[in-house]
Amino acid sequence: QVQLVESGGGLVQPGGSLRLSCAASGSIFSINDMGWYRQLPGKERELVASITSRNVTNYTDSVKGRFTISRDNAKNTVYLQMNDLKPEDTAVFYCYAETWQILGVKIEYFEVWGQGSLVTVSS
Repeated sequence: QVQLVESGGGLVQPGGSLRLSCAASGSIFSINDMGWYRQLPGKERELVASITSRNVTNYTDSVKGRFTISRDNAKNTVYLQMNDLKPEDTAVFYCYAETWQILGVKIEYFEVWGQGSLVTVSS
């Protein structure tokens, strides 16, 4: 079974930067899209950024020009570089991956999620 492990969250002052990482491990055949969502208390999860296996990226409007998503296919890892962070960016960030997994003699599709990383932007 494939797992996603996130790292890089924490506390940062407004205007600062953080880099989130999310590494997939397990019986991976291939990975399609990867990306990041965020969730504020009492609100629905919001897509922040996504990246296809061919490195086509997509961002929500509020982070364009400040956040950059990238991936290393050899390491099955997706990154989110966050610059010029604002207090309203405070949230729990979740990575996801659209995976094709090897199950015995079969290959099956699963969407897999990371454990969540708290990003707090505060002075």
